[in-house]
Amino acid sequence: MSDKKEIKTNLKDKKKNVSSSPESSFKVIIREIVKDKVALSAFVVIVLILLFTMVGSLFLNSAQVTETNIVEAYNPWGTAGHILGTDDGGRDIVKLLIMGGRNSILIGLGVTVVCETVGLLVGLVSGYYGGNIDAIIMRIVDFVQVLPTFPIEIVLVSVIPNYNSFSLIGIISLFGWPKTARYFRAFILSQRERDYVLASKTSGSSDLKIMFREVLPNITSMIIIDVVLTIAGNIGIETTLSYIGYGLPASVPSLGTLIGFANDPVNVVSRPWLWLPATILLLAISLSINYVGRALQRAGDARQREN
Repeated sequence: MSDKKEIKTNLKDKKKNVSSSPESSFKVIIREIVKDKVALSAFVVIVLILLFTMVGSLFLNSAQVTETNIVEAYNPWGTAGHILGTDDGGRDIVKLLIMGGRNSILIGLGVTVVCETVGLLVGLVSGYYGGNIDAIIMRIVDFVQVLPTFPIEIVLVSVIPNYNSFSLIGIISLFGWPKTARYFRAFILSQRERDYVLASKTSGSSDLKIMFREVLPNITSMIIIDVVLTIAGNIGIETTLSYIGYGLPASVPSLGTLIGFANDPVNVVSRPWLWLPATILLLAISLSINYVGRALQRAGDARQREN
């Protein structure tokens, strides 16, 4: 009898150990998004927007979308063949939304990739080495952050020859990486004195190996969270520049260009189909990304999940 009781006790202990084993990061993220109905709805909205813009643009010819037809100018929404109407050049608003949304999202993604890569590398070096290296790097970061970003971006857009989408990504990224560098530096400073880092140094591992094989994997969740939240901000920057006429070239559709129709009081009152759909799409993108980002923050912070 005692042997049977011992076996049952051991089985119960094993079940407890299995159930108490930590969940994978992916499972935690899925659970947090599913648990939060707002975040889940936002995730569905993001998927639908990506299908509308990215997949929809595959079936469109950009030259035909931007081709003008004055005869069809200012058709209101509900017009046969133009559900959301046409603009001042007779271009279909739905097609402009698809192409403009795709372009704005791709610009936001491009800027995010550049800023996250540069900022992560700078923050990694600064936080890992500390001391004078950290002080010098942080002074450079401080200098870039206090520059009047918007006026400089406008000047660069005006003077760069053969200006295109890649030029815009470079200009926005030029001033976007310092914030990311400071963000990651804070996490890496807290990691460099951990036991696993000290053990790697003691075993003779090189600094590069420790940084990229030991420290970097431990802040993966923070990288994912920052990437998601940064995308929305970068889409907003591109849209703002295009809105005031210093973003994408005039021949390239953008959400900012469509929203720019609201600069004319006549359009605001009498032709809302020119700017309102793009405004709604931009708000949907920004809010959805932020709601999903909050769920990711909870997934990466056990204290927030407990609360």
